[in-house]
Amino acid sequence: MWRQLNGAALKGTSLSNLGRMRGFSALLQDKALVNGDWVGSSDASTFEVRNPASGEVIGKVPNMTVADAQKAINAAKQAYESKEWRSLTAKDRSNLLKKWHKLIEQNSQEIAEIMTAESGKPINESKGEVAYGNAFVEWFAEEARRIYGEIVPSASPNREIIVMKQPIGVAALITPWNFPMAMITRKAGAALAAGCTVVVKPSEDTPLTALAVAKLAEDAGIPKGVINVVTTNKAAPIGDLFCKSPDVRGISFTGSTEVGKLLFRNSADGIKRICLELGGNAPFIVFDSANVEKAVDGAMASKFRNCGQTCVSANRFFVQDGVYEQFVGQLKKRVEALKIGDGQGCEVQIGPLINEMQFKKVSGFVEDARSKKANIIQGGKPLSDIGPLFYAPTIVTDVPPTAQLYTEEVFGPVVSIIRFRDEEEAVAKANDTRRGLAGYFYSDNLQQVFRVAKRLEVGMVGVNEGIISAAEAPFGGVKESGVGREGSKHGIDDYVDIKYICMGNLKYD
Repeated sequence: MWRQLNGAALKGTSLSNLGRMRGFSALLQDKALVNGDWVGSSDASTFEVRNPASGEVIGKVPNMTVADAQKAINAAKQAYESKEWRSLTAKDRSNLLKKWHKLIEQNSQEIAEIMTAESGKPINESKGEVAYGNAFVEWFAEEARRIYGEIVPSASPNREIIVMKQPIGVAALITPWNFPMAMITRKAGAALAAGCTVVVKPSEDTPLTALAVAKLAEDAGIPKGVINVVTTNKAAPIGDLFCKSPDVRGISFTGSTEVGKLLFRNSADGIKRICLELGGNAPFIVFDSANVEKAVDGAMASKFRNCGQTCVSANRFFVQDGVYEQFVGQLKKRVEALKIGDGQGCEVQIGPLINEMQFKKVSGFVEDARSKKANIIQGGKPLSDIGPLFYAPTIVTDVPPTAQLYTEEVFGPVVSIIRFRDEEEAVAKANDTRRGLAGYFYSDNLQQVFRVAKRLEVGMVGVNEGIISAAEAPFGGVKESGVGREGSKHGIDDYVDIKYICMGNLKYD
C-alpha cells in the first residue's frame, strides 16, 4: 500500500560529501557565529546533527554554553551601539537586506538540500520554504523605508507633537525545527529592518540551515555582531539568560505553548517586548455547501505539508452530514496515493517525523484514540520498513471528545474527522479549545462565509483555502496561541518603541 522512494544512491552519503559533490560546501558551517567570527564553544563541546530519514550523523556543531550566549549578547549590544549599524539610514539597511535576499536566491538549491538533510522535509517542500523564507527578507527590505512617524495636531498653538519609531535594541530569536529558515528570516528580517541587532538560537535538530543563511548574511555585508547564531542543545539555561539579561530588550519565540508561557513568565521582571507564535489546534470545517473536491485539495495541503509538522496544520476535521461520506471517501484515496520516503527523492511527498519524541507522541495519540473506540480507516501504524521515524499517513473517524487527537495538537500526519449537523454545532466545536492560531472552512454560501469567518476564535482564517501563509499577511494567534504578529507591516511593531516628542514654546509670529 505504502510507496517507498528511498533515494538509494544517497544512502550512507555524508552531508560533507554531498557538499563537495554539489558545490555548496561553503555554506556548510561547523561553528557558531559570534561578533563576526565563526567559533566553537568555550568548553570545546559539540553535538551531532542527524538525518531523521536515515539516522545518519550529517554534522557536528558547537554546544554553546551560557557564557558563550552572553558573549553573543554582548556582541549584539556593541553592534547596535556602533556607528557602523546605528547610524545607517533606512535605505542603507534596506540595501543590505536586498543583498542578503539576492544571495539566498542564488543559493536556494543548496540551502534546500541542507534543510532536507537535517529536517527530513521533502526536497520540493524545502525549495518552497526557501522561497517563502526569502520573501520575508525581500518584504522587510522594502518595509525598512516605511517605518513612518507622525505629526499630531496639537491643541496648543505654541506646541508641536512629533511621534517617531526607534529600534528597541538587541532581540533574541528562538526558532523551531519545522521551518528552519523561514522562522529565522521572518523574525530577523523585521528586526534588522527596524535597526535592531539579533542573537538567534536555532533548534538543535536543524542548526545547519540557520548557519548557512547566516553565512550568506555575512557575505551580503551585514556588519559583524548584527546577526549572531548560538547553536546549543541546552535550550533552557540559554532561554533563561535571554529572559533575564537587561541587554536583551525583546524576545521572539516560535514553538510550543508550554515553553512560550515559561518565556513570557520569566521575561516579566524585565518588562521585555515579547512576540510568541505558539501551538495551534486548527479546525477544518467542510459545510454541505462546499466544493468537496476543493475541500479535499485543501485538506491534503494543510494537513500533510512537512508530514503534518506545522503549527497551522489542520488538526480537527469537522464534516457536515450531507457531504461526510463523499469527503471521507475522496480523502482516503488521496492519502493512499501519498509517496513516502527519504525527502531527497524528488517524488517524495511525506518524509519522517523529526525525532523519536515526536514519533512517540504521534503514535501515542493514535493508540489513545483507538483505545477510545475511534475508527482507524487508514494507516495508524509505524512504517519501520522505511525507517524508525516514519509513520503512516492516518485517517481516524468517530473521534470522541475525550481523545488526545481531539483536544491536543498532534503535529503529525494524522487526520481526525468528526461529523456535525449544523453551523452552530461546527462553530461551537471548533472554538472549544484554548488554542486559536489558524482555522479553515469550506463553503460556497457567501452569507455563511462572513458569519463563520467572524465567529471563529483564531488569528488567521483560510476560507476555501488550505495554505494561508504569506509575507504580506500578519501571522499570529489568539488565546493561548500567542501574542504579537509576524510578517506584514505589523511585523515591525515588536522591534520598535514609539517615542513622543513635545516641542514647546514655539513662536510662529
